[in-house]
Amino acid sequence: MKITYDKEADAAMIYLQEIKQGGTAWTYPCDPTEIKGMINLDFDKDNRLIGIEVLDASKRLPKELLDSAERIDKSG
Repeated sequence: MKITYDKEADAAMIYLQEIKQGGTAWTYPCDPTEIKGMINLDFDKDNRLIGIEVLDASKRLPKELLDSAERIDKSG
């Protein structure tokens, strides 16, 4: 499992397995109104869950998890 965090977008990606060639085949967007947040579930071509994207991550995930996540820097 690998976790990345984009502070600028406040989005975390939790990879449940290494993403192979072909990557995500489809995404199921969840909008749980109880938490006022957005979570996307990524599936491969065989309909296996391969990743979870959490938007507004700083409010939805434990600080320790985000602190240990690999940072994504888009300033390149």
